[in-house]
Amino acid sequence: MLFPSLFAAIGSRFAQFILAMLICLASTLPVSALQLNGANLLAGEAVEGGVIIAAVPAGAQVTLDDMSVATDADGRFMIGFHRDSPDIMILRVTGADGVTQQTTLGARQRLYDIQRIDGLKSAYVSPPDDVLARIAADADDVKRARTRHDAGGQAGDFLRGFDMPVTGRITGIYGSQRILNGAPRAPHYGIDIAAAKGTPVLAPAGGRITLVKDLYFSGWTVLITHGFGLNAAFLHMDSVSVASGDVVRRGTQIGTVGSTGRSTGPHLDWRLDWQGRRLDAALVRQQIAASRISD
Repeated sequence: MLFPSLFAAIGSRFAQFILAMLICLASTLPVSALQLNGANLLAGEAVEGGVIIAAVPAGAQVTLDDMSVATDADGRFMIGFHRDSPDIMILRVTGADGVTQQTTLGARQRLYDIQRIDGLKSAYVSPPDDVLARIAADADDVKRARTRHDAGGQAGDFLRGFDMPVTGRITGIYGSQRILNGAPRAPHYGIDIAAAKGTPVLAPAGGRITLVKDLYFSGWTVLITHGFGLNAAFLHMDSVSVASGDVVRRGTQIGTVGSTGRSTGPHLDWRLDWQGRRLDAALVRQQIAASRISD
């Protein structure tokens, strides 16, 4: 009875193949294909470097694990996923009636490139002792700036979509493992846009300036809070045309492209973070553009 046994073997292997495919598909389903208990998903998916934007009924409170998540007057909120996000996060929504609903989130993992950059000054790869205090002070200033979330009436303007802060060739992408002068270093968390020195850099969405400083590694740097816990950083600029505390609208010039700090040529390094979690500016821009959320 060769044929029945052969068919049985083929059927068994086919069933195993289908099961494996279903498991694989389930593990990579975007959050948009899942149900957010107590919240209405508006945009995005749970993927490293990405965001989800959702809305809850009036009076509801939102937490992610043990962290409170702010909502706007329309109940909208954002959650961002770092390059190396935890496997499991718990989103809890507590309604005005006191009933709590929860959703388990796990960010889909991505594969990242390795980028080798040579020709950097050695002091920017292995800083000498006499600049370590400056580097520590820079880090403290950036950390404080990221806690300032008052966008000066411009909160949520980015929900209409992010414009590109400058037009040019993309020379560096989010998440890449950096090899600098042959030495492994931290991943790159921005997107690098090559452009001529002096090219205007424009605010991609409205917000408030929270930091303007010449930092050791990133040169002239501007930070903007866009509200919802979302911050943007613009690095290596040649000049800046704003001051800390300024409220800027979409399209406002904030500086010009340069090559200050640890850089090998004129470009803009544009970064986003949510509550200190580093995001992929290119991916977030795509996610919001695909959502068609109105402000």
